[in-house]
Amino acid sequence: MTELDLHHMFELALILVMIAAGVTALAKKFNRPYPIALVIVGTIIGLVNIPVLEHLKDFITEGEVFNFVIITLFLPALLGEASLKLPFSHLKENKGPVLALAFGGTLLSFLIIGFLMIGLLDFSIPKAFVFAALMSATDPVSVLSIFKSVGVNKRLATVIEGESLFNDGLSVVLFKISAFYLLTYLDLGAAGAGYGLWEFIKVISLGLIVGGALGFGFSQLTKQFDDYPMEIIFSIILFYGSFLLAESVHASGVIAVVVAGLIFGNYGAKIGMSPTTKLNINNFWDVTALLANSVVFLMVGLEITKINFSDKWGLVLFSIIIVLIARSLAVYASLIFTKNFPSAWKHVINWGGLKGSLSIALVLSLPRHFDGREDILLIAFSLVLFSLIVQGLSIKPLLSFLAVNKKEEGYKEYEEIITRGHRYETAVTEIKSIRKKLFISETAAKELVTQYEQELSGLQTQMEGLFRKYPDLKEKQQSILQRHALYAQHEAVEKLIKEDIISNEVAEQEQNEIIDRLVKLEE
Repeated sequence: MTELDLHHMFELALILVMIAAGVTALAKKFNRPYPIALVIVGTIIGLVNIPVLEHLKDFITEGEVFNFVIITLFLPALLGEASLKLPFSHLKENKGPVLALAFGGTLLSFLIIGFLMIGLLDFSIPKAFVFAALMSATDPVSVLSIFKSVGVNKRLATVIEGESLFNDGLSVVLFKISAFYLLTYLDLGAAGAGYGLWEFIKVISLGLIVGGALGFGFSQLTKQFDDYPMEIIFSIILFYGSFLLAESVHASGVIAVVVAGLIFGNYGAKIGMSPTTKLNINNFWDVTALLANSVVFLMVGLEITKINFSDKWGLVLFSIIIVLIARSLAVYASLIFTKNFPSAWKHVINWGGLKGSLSIALVLSLPRHFDGREDILLIAFSLVLFSLIVQGLSIKPLLSFLAVNKKEEGYKEYEEIITRGHRYETAVTEIKSIRKKLFISETAAKELVTQYEQELSGLQTQMEGLFRKYPDLKEKQQSILQRHALYAQHEAVEKLIKEDIISNEVAEQEQNEIIDRLVKLEE
């Protein structure tokens, strides 16, 4: 047996994190969706022979390592972070479209893809429906990170998050039934259909029970502590514990984590978390999710390069068309009875049904002897690449074309006034600075300064008129000022304690009060 070199594994993991962090930082700097940048860079690294990175590529693209990192290590954290911050009130307000898409849409997509793969591409029943399960759900890792990076309307974002969180659990259940039990159930006829339905209900229900029980229990536990490091540890145990416990009793670990996160982030936050704790827990999971997402998408890029497309382009093309047709039919049919839901939003949800790391991790978990495994691997990887690159890159232009992210009334005028104000103030500062450096007389500079100051006065009058017409804009500016004033107060307390002017006890008391006000301001 080969000795496990933990030191070498840690070095490889650190190199992976460094590359992922670097690419993410550059993408954010240039305001580009970092998941897509990471997939592209990962693909390039996978295709180019870089001696220093060869060990890293071999390690990461090993099936069991990829599957463990995506499903066991990162998926509970990413699902937990998303559900923790999803207000239950928002979910309740949009329960119609969320449930329609997450359950009706997923099942419809599953059936359409499965039957089309059998009828058009002559796939066997298990092979067709395993692929259908992989492709019928949107991957939460891909969807949440890309939609967060481009920004969408709050209600639309809630529907997208709700769908991606719940239908993921459903697709995993359908995948397991299709891969391991479908033929047995078909052989049993009507009784088999009953067994299949019972297995489906049991897995979902047990996931809900495990997640609900642990979410409620840990929420009660937070009432006994006012110690945010301890409560962060509770959240880690909750997300991973609910996932692993549910999986150990053959339930849906994904649904367990989502339910646990929703309860902990809503009920638990209400009864047992101080504003300071809420802020620190959210900050911790923000960092964790960013790190996990960065590593995941770089790994996806590396993994994709291991597939040999060679003479399978026809199969790939037809599969992409089938999946896009099924997604469209599923989305529009499931939302047909949903009232007050703009058509433009339906188009965004349809095209935003991205596939990602979860699909790859699941297909890699298929037994080596599964009939048609290589074909499923090929088209699943192709769909993920198409989804992330083509659909991912075109989401932002689609949002603009459909005017989905259109700013509220008066906002364009507000931005114009702000921009001109900054221009003129910068001009005045520069004229005064240059006058001193180049010994230009005050008389020569004064006329220009007066002209700019008159422009600024006119802008101020326009802004006040805009505030009277749109009070929300004034509140926005006041909120920015309040936030920065609180940051400055926090820094002032830090300075007093560093100079040993006040005690740690007083400093902590004052800083907690400042953080509480910051949290209330965010809410």
